[in-house]
Amino acid sequence: MNDRYDAGYGGDQDDQYELVGYDEYGRPVYRQAAPQQAYDPYAQQQGYGYDPYATGGAQQPQQTGQYPQQAYDPYGTQAAPYDPYGQQTATGAQQHAQQQPAQPQVAEQTAYIPQQAGPAEEPESPERDYQTGQFAFVEDPDGDSEDVIDWLNFTENRTERREEAKRRARSRLVALVVVLALTAVGGVGYLWYAGKLPGLSASDDKARTTTAAGAQNRDVIVVHLHNTKEGGTSTALLVNNTTTKQGTTVLIPNSLALSDDDGSTTTLAKSVEDDGSSGTRDAIDTVLGTEIEGTWRLDTPYLQNLVDIVGNIEVDTDADVPDPDAKKKKDAATLVHKGKSQTLSGKMAVAYATYRASGEAQNAQLERFGQVMQAVLRKMSSDAQGATVTVQTLAQILDPSLTDKDLGTFLAKLADRAKGGDYKTALLPVQGDGTLSAEASGSVVKDVLGGTAKSPDKDAAVRVSVQNASGVKDNTEKVRVVLLNGGFTFIEAGTASAAQSASKVVYTDAGDKENASEVAKTLGLPTSAVTKGKVTSNANVSVILGQDYEPSSS
Repeated sequence: MNDRYDAGYGGDQDDQYELVGYDEYGRPVYRQAAPQQAYDPYAQQQGYGYDPYATGGAQQPQQTGQYPQQAYDPYGTQAAPYDPYGQQTATGAQQHAQQQPAQPQVAEQTAYIPQQAGPAEEPESPERDYQTGQFAFVEDPDGDSEDVIDWLNFTENRTERREEAKRRARSRLVALVVVLALTAVGGVGYLWYAGKLPGLSASDDKARTTTAAGAQNRDVIVVHLHNTKEGGTSTALLVNNTTTKQGTTVLIPNSLALSDDDGSTTTLAKSVEDDGSSGTRDAIDTVLGTEIEGTWRLDTPYLQNLVDIVGNIEVDTDADVPDPDAKKKKDAATLVHKGKSQTLSGKMAVAYATYRASGEAQNAQLERFGQVMQAVLRKMSSDAQGATVTVQTLAQILDPSLTDKDLGTFLAKLADRAKGGDYKTALLPVQGDGTLSAEASGSVVKDVLGGTAKSPDKDAAVRVSVQNASGVKDNTEKVRVVLLNGGFTFIEAGTASAAQSASKVVYTDAGDKENASEVAKTLGLPTSAVTKGKVTSNANVSVILGQDYEPSSS
């Protein structure tokens, strides 16, 4: 058996086959080859044959009766190309028929050679013609590829979900730590505020509070309201705490005991009248432990103009105030009515600020003055330049310690506090004798003013109040000198409205009877002038100088 793919090679022509291609199962397909002359590589003149060794001789003509012989094609490229779809084109055959002479028809037959194992592998020719149908499998859909894509998507989504879960867990952990930290800080802060932390006693807390209050920064000026019609003054401290952002009006009663430069004791009212702004400012600093930066003297006509400039004020009034300009006081019409949020013009504001009903204490009138001042601050401009213009519009002659620009800037800051609700009014608690107790004044002197009460010592000397009813003005000064030289504290009580013939030396407590007798002796008065009665609030002994007083006798 011959296993070569060119079976029958060397046999009869009728038994020769040639390879034409492969079918769809990869099996070779042959056809019967056309009869042709045997290839004689050494033939030099064999008609149509190719003589590679010819030396230039002319080719011999074809022998009669022979078929024209084609050139040898070792790869069979002139055979019909392989048609995988079973369709053969006749174009190549038609072209060959036109080029070749007519040949006798030879029956062709395509057959399979079962015993053949197939052709040996032959090298690919770069000229081989591949059809696109041979690679149709590249575009065929593959169900497995979609499954792979789905699996990759599932794996990716599951990884992302895991990472997101980890991020959420970390966020919850951080939030929990922050909440726990804030809770711990809040708890410690509350315990510290309540004084319940171990090792911190109440005394330590008090010391720390005092230190904190003393370390605060405060701007303070004193304002004196002078009633130019009826006389008398009203005094208040305007405080701006720049540390706590708090504004306060501290009302000071006229009965507050002050010390003069010479050591004598006087009242606030007398100090304002006699010592002027500078002496009173220094005396207040000594008693309250403050540092007053300037004095603002505000006469009632200027207060009226100030209220009119800012555009009226609103006050919760506590009394009906009659018109002070009425000729008949009893029949005077009511100028200011009692009630909530009463709108006051300049004239009404002055009448309310200076009003003191019959039998009322001076503190009632002082509190009305404080209401008017706070209402004015609420209506003033919070801009320093605007407030300065308002002060300049008043055309006041200010104290040298305070310029119009300084006053305007200071009032603008207080106005900002008053508008923001960070403003209050406090009354300085003064005892009956004009002194301040540390316990009673601690809330104002220490907390608001940041100072310490230093009232004149009661035991330092006997305080003697002197009212001049002799009709001689110079007697007051002469008595003052005599008492100071005798070791007494002099308190001026003013001048009586009417002269008295006999002098009196009055005491209230039985313990002061001896002191009263000593005062009478020092002034050259008879012991019969000593009597028990009512004395002024801040004195141990009161003296009323009569016309019988002779300065030379003392």
